[in-house]
Amino acid sequence: MAVERSEPLLVVERVAAGYGAGDVLHGVDLAVHDGGVVALLGPNGAGKSTLLRTIAGFVRPRAGSIRLAGLPIDGHEPSTIARCGLYLVPERRAVFPNLSVADNLRLATAAPERRWADDLQEALELFPRLVERRDQLARTMSGGEQQMLALARAFAARPRLLLLDEPSLGLAPKVVDEVFAAIRRFMAERIAVVLVEQYVERALDLADEVTVLRGGEVAWAGPAAAVDLDLVAEGYLGAG
Repeated sequence: MAVERSEPLLVVERVAAGYGAGDVLHGVDLAVHDGGVVALLGPNGAGKSTLLRTIAGFVRPRAGSIRLAGLPIDGHEPSTIARCGLYLVPERRAVFPNLSVADNLRLATAAPERRWADDLQEALELFPRLVERRDQLARTMSGGEQQMLALARAFAARPRLLLLDEPSLGLAPKVVDEVFAAIRRFMAERIAVVLVEQYVERALDLADEVTVLRGGEVAWAGPAAAVDLDLVAEGYLGAG
């Protein structure tokens, strides 16, 4: 007897979206299973960030559908989608610059006060450097520390699905190592991840599945284990 597989946590079907009068995405499909990791690859301008922003509700799709846990989310406000368990960490660090590290983390979670102390400690321990900066204003920290805080905020929110847009961009190698260690912690918590990342080999090392965008369309999709890195780099990750 055939075993029915449940629908993936996130299903994007034939989505077209863009800015102004033009489309950036042209009929894009994407599926992410509960607890899975999808590496979203492609050259600059391929539509990766636009796809993440469309899923999160910041760009409204002109065609197609998006479902999260079986429920349609396309066309809803970002705040509504976030309450459904989706969290976007954009390319520019998502922190409140005039709030302390602790206050940034508190605003990321709806946990009741009786649980907040434990949640705060777990989020801080994702990056031990944040423990020392608990009462420091976010705007006074380095770019790397702000990215740590952005990821710690995502951890405090405990989403079902995390969208990460270039989390290592502009960071020193040691901080990049810490960022990837944090992503593994998300994976250990069974938080599904869609990862846009410049370090392709490191992204593939984490991913179960890969989707490559080129010109706003899916150029290739399949298991990470089936990726020929040289072929992908030559055929899909070059300019244009």
